[in-house]
This record gives sequence, structure tokens and C-alpha cells, in this order.
Amino acid sequence: MDGLPIGRRVAYWRGRRRMSQQVFADRLGKSKSWVDKVERGVRRLDKFSVIYEIADVLQLDVQLLLGKDVERRPDSANCVDQVEVEEIRAALERYDQISAFFYAAPEPPPLAEVHKAVGHAWLTYQHARYGVLARALPRLLRDAQATDTAYAHTEEGREAAHLLGQVYQIASSTLRKLGEHELSWLAADRSIAVSQRAGDQLLAGIASYRVGSALLALGRARASLEVNVNIANRLAPGGAEPTTRERLSVYGMLLLNGAMAAARIGDNATVRDLVSGAEEAAAGVGGDQNHYWTSFGPTNVLLHRAAASVELGEGRLAVDTHAAIDPEGFASLLPERRAHHYLDIARGYAQIGDVEHASEMLLEGDRLAPSEIRCRPIAHEVLSDVLRRTRGGPPATIAELAEHMGVGV
Repeated sequence: MDGLPIGRRVAYWRGRRRMSQQVFADRLGKSKSWVDKVERGVRRLDKFSVIYEIADVLQLDVQLLLGKDVERRPDSANCVDQVEVEEIRAALERYDQISAFFYAAPEPPPLAEVHKAVGHAWLTYQHARYGVLARALPRLLRDAQATDTAYAHTEEGREAAHLLGQVYQIASSTLRKLGEHELSWLAADRSIAVSQRAGDQLLAGIASYRVGSALLALGRARASLEVNVNIANRLAPGGAEPTTRERLSVYGMLLLNGAMAAARIGDNATVRDLVSGAEEAAAGVGGDQNHYWTSFGPTNVLLHRAAASVELGEGRLAVDTHAAIDPEGFASLLPERRAHHYLDIARGYAQIGDVEHASEMLLEGDRLAPSEIRCRPIAHEVLSDVLRRTRGGPPATIAELAEHMGVGV
């Protein structure tokens, strides 16, 4: 991209924003012919005022449009900017496997090295260090794709596919957190296909969970409910496969994700049924575990019960559920899961008009895992709501958080 003429970059980003030349021209107040000439390089862009206007319409940093490195804001160190999202997108758009059909595959990194990098990426995600992860994901995607291609027809083929399936899941979850829902869906869908080649039902099951999460984020709640329940039924205890803690963990998380989808469409009865099924699975697992990166167990079931209550608009029930959570079990969960819960409960308190406690929950989440609060669009919405409903000036701590997040006080 850096070496392209500016007209080609305009065309590239216009395509990324799914704008026709006519729509783009209308938003600029120009003719379609003018846009066409700019993109073909027939007409020069030599006025900065016009370049800035184009960048504004394309929702880009002007430096990115000019092919220069974007200067990151100091407060964005733990979040993700447009450059990083586009680098992840470019890595997801690679089709190395079909290229390898025509040409020799590039030399991949050693499997052990990729395995170590994937493990580190999971820990980075579950500690909610999204900025660090986003900067590492493009290379990790390329390395895992190259490894999968190179080992496809060898004894290590399943292991390589397993690693790539995991990387797609990490990318999907991270992108969803940051509001890039279409890309999240793409990565999750890729993970399902790769997981089948890996020959691991549970990896495919948790990939289906990621698909369900992406669909829910896209507003496709019924489709999310269907995919979660469908795959959960295939993994349910009592089938031909042994009922292990790993299987129960994946099965339980699918039920919980289905419950969240049911809550989104207001189906209280289905929420209760799915959460009850997850409770039974959690009893079989014992304490909270992290099999297949699920953090599944009795405490996580309660967290989802509270979150589903928020989705149903039952803020009081969510707050009461929060009060009943065992502190020791909650403390054993990883930072992402706990900070996510604080955000859910902040929404619950806001629903019942308790902006003081909603503020406290946001601050607790920010102290525990800043990126979970500062980088997620839903957290910005909650904070805006809290500020709008706060009488007088907000507390200094909330005002400071709002300033860091770029939310107007």
C-alpha cells in the first residue's frame, strides 16, 4: 500500500468501505467522473483541504491515506488503530493453501515455535491486552497459515491445522471485542473449516462458539442461538464419546452462548433452560477450569446468568446475581472474564438508575484490565450513559476515565 499512488489508495479504501464511486462522490460533493479520474491518476490531488475531506469521508487517518505511518495516540497504546485492523484483515485475506498448489510453499517456522506463540497469544487475550495482541496477530496468522500449508500432507498436519484453528479463534475473539464484527465472523468461520481438518471435535465446537459470538455481535441473535444449540446437542453427555471435563467445558460454553442469544431476543424460558443445562455441566467439571480456553465452571455460569439478565433488561436480577457470586471463585478467573463481568454489571446498575455503582463497576474493570473497558465500544456507550445521567459534575475518577476514553463529560 505504501508504494501506491494516492489515487489507488483512495480506490482501495473506498472499496474497503463498500462505497460505490457514485456514493463516494455524493458524500464529497463531487461528480462520479471526478472520483474516477482521481482513482485512475488522471487528476492530481494537490490540495490538502480535499485530501482531508476524503480522509474524513473514508473515516481514515489522513497519514494512512497518504501512505505514511500513523502516529498513535499515547492513550491508544492498549487499544487498536486502523493500521492494525487492516494488517489483520490482510493476513485473513491470504490464500496460501491454493497458492501452494501452484508454487512451492515458503519455509514455515518450526511447529514448536508456533505452538509457543499460540499459547502466549491465548494468555495475552485472557489478560485483555488487546493492543499487544493486535500487533502480534498479523505475523502469527501468517506463520500459522504457512505452517498449516507446509505440513498439510505430513504426520504433523493435524497439529499444524489445530494451531491455525486456534489462531483464527484468537483473532475472532479479539476483533469482536474491538467492534470489528464482520472480520470476527470471517476468522471464526475459517476456524471451523480448519478445525475439521485437525480432527478435533472440541476445537470445532469452540470454533462454533466463536461463530455464535460473532453472529450475536452482528445482531443475528436467532442464527447465533441455532448454531450454539445445534453444536451443543452434538457434544451433549451420553453420546458415543466419553464425557470428559474438556467436553463438558465446550458443551457448557455453547449453552451459555446460546443463552445470551436467547436473552437478546427476549426468550426468558430458553435462557433458563440453557443456563440450567450449563449448571449441570459445570457440576461435572468441578471448579472453574480453562479447558479449551473457556474459563468454564460454576462461577462463569453465574457470570453469564447475570449477563443474560442484563440483556433481558432485568438489571436488579443481574445485580442480585452478582452479589451471590463466591469471591474466591471470582478471583480465580482470568482478568478478561472478570473485567467483562464488571462491564455487564455496570450496565445492570445503569438499568436500575444506580449510576454511582455503575461508575464503580467501570472503575473496577478498568483497574483490573484497562483494555476491556477503554477499548470496547459497549463500554464507551455505558460510560456515556452514566455521564449523561450523573447529576452535577462526575467524580474525578470517572471524569479521568472518560478523558482517557475520549468520552465527552
